[in-house]
Amino acid sequence: MKLNQAVKVLIAKPGLDGHDRGAKVVARSLRDAGMEVIYTGIRQTPKMIAETALQEDVNVVGLSILSGAHLEIFPKIIKEMEDRDININEVLLFCGGIIPDEDVERVKKMGFHGVFGPGSDTRDIIKFINDFFS
Repeated sequence: MKLNQAVKVLIAKPGLDGHDRGAKVVARSLRDAGMEVIYTGIRQTPKMIAETALQEDVNVVGLSILSGAHLEIFPKIIKEMEDRDININEVLLFCGGIIPDEDVERVKKMGFHGVFGPGSDTRDIIKFINDFFS
């Protein structure tokens, strides 16, 4: 999918995670790469994330989760997005944080195109996003 403007990315921390250092590093790296980045901060509900994605008309939603609740929270976020007529086939979804290897395929089947664990190089995330829109 080609865009005629800068890629607009929402970075969100769903659930009760209080640690957002990784999300902030990713947000800053994407911004430095020329993307427009909206960072929601910690403790976002699925409704809050979906509503922000709608209001900001984002091209990408990146979720950072450390709590282990990804299999419970991610489907709720996708449902909230779909309830707002956000087509998850047109919005690039990726996630990062603590996603066990055995859950990666399940997360991808939900609609997430990329899963980035701890220590992922932010250049790989930038390339992943740019490749999707080139």
